[in-house]
Amino acid sequence: MRIDHIGSTAIRGLAAKPIIDIQISVADLQSVEVLRERMTAIGYVWRPSNADLTKRYFREAPGNERTHVHVRGRGSWSEQWSLLFRDYMRAHAHEHAPYGELKRALAARYQNDRVAYTEAKSEHLWTIIHRADRWAAQTGWQPGPSDA
Repeated sequence: MRIDHIGSTAIRGLAAKPIIDIQISVADLQSVEVLRERMTAIGYVWRPSNADLTKRYFREAPGNERTHVHVRGRGSWSEQWSLLFRDYMRAHAHEHAPYGELKRALAARYQNDRVAYTEAKSEHLWTIIHRADRWAAQTGWQPGPSDA
């Protein structure tokens, strides 16, 4: 139903790891089997052991550019969170430096522990998403058209 570039690389001027995050929004996560067949046919690796139950997850094939593909239900909270965060950060460049500094510090601290790095960012991310939620209410924010 939608395909969107999300994550830090989707926000010009924000510090980011060289990983492209793509979100595919589907009507029903239960019927992801057809998408799984198509994604694996073009070289993506299905990650069935994904701990985040709000999505299905694919990665790049070994040796290819780092790409994470997040498949989420259309209209779900997790789908909307990613789009709101991206759009808010695009509209609020003053948020980039503090978040980028935090990411750099945590990357140095948790060089070999991706889970700890992600968990350590969570308080800052929740602070941003609270501001983004207020911004969305004030502006009437809705996700724009799909990137694809």
